[in-house]
Amino acid sequence: MFFRLGELFCGAGGMALGAISARIDDPDFRIVHSWANDIDPDACSTYVRNICPDNPESVICMDVKDLDIDSLGDIDGFAFGFPCNDFSLLGEKNGISGKYGGLYSYGIKVLKTHQPMWFVAENVNGLKSADGGLTFEIIKKDMINAGYRIYPHLYKAEQYGIPQTRHRIIVVGIRNDLRYKFMPPKTEPYAECDISSGSALENPPIPADAPNNDYTKQSKKTTERLQHIRPGENIFTADLPDHLKMNVKNARISQLYKKLDPTKPAYTVIGSGGGDGRSFSPTGTRRNSLNG
Repeated sequence: MFFRLGELFCGAGGMALGAISARIDDPDFRIVHSWANDIDPDACSTYVRNICPDNPESVICMDVKDLDIDSLGDIDGFAFGFPCNDFSLLGEKNGISGKYGGLYSYGIKVLKTHQPMWFVAENVNGLKSADGGLTFEIIKKDMINAGYRIYPHLYKAEQYGIPQTRHRIIVVGIRNDLRYKFMPPKTEPYAECDISSGSALENPPIPADAPNNDYTKQSKKTTERLQHIRPGENIFTADLPDHLKMNVKNARISQLYKKLDPTKPAYTVIGSGGGDGRSFSPTGTRRNSLNG
């Protein structure tokens, strides 16, 4: 038995890869790609290459606002990591009224139109506090009104043996006519895992010829700053000479020029703060990146 998966806001295919790679004892019981949509051409090209190279037409690259949802094929499962820009704790926190905040509604339209057996929706931790919690209540109500029992849960990656403090809200929905219940996976089996960033980076060491192990270019001043910043510090907490300090007001992005603490999980790689907001290795001057 297999479940046909549809996706909105599919990105480069992270959720799809996890879904189609998942297996249980019965190898025929699995998830298969059906269709996907995203607005970013590079993300769509990556998705096609890694998920469905023999069916590129199934990835529809366009603004979800222009997508003909009614004409999409039948699906058994649905995934949508709707844009988090207006819910992120580092963003402008415009909530559901922001430029991107209302885009979740296109996922609701898929649920109402195609009535998949189940769905998975993902967003940042800040979703639950946006607009004092009102936004999340509205989204959950819309999911329920589309015909689903929902199981929202805040997942913390480091509790599952991952060396990164990545916190995400994931809502699993099961159609009301199905007699199933979802339970979040237990964290106990991972309690003894070594989740320190130092161990992840050095045990074993990353070989120089590792794929996607790119070194970013940076200015001489950036390199000089980093030589004064110790593991766990950022540009505002380090003891810097005056000529290396940042003369800015009301800016305290904690990850700006921040080095990883090798005894703790890595920080989430963020888009805010530019390239120097993505944190750096505990030693040296190498900037961390999304791909290593």
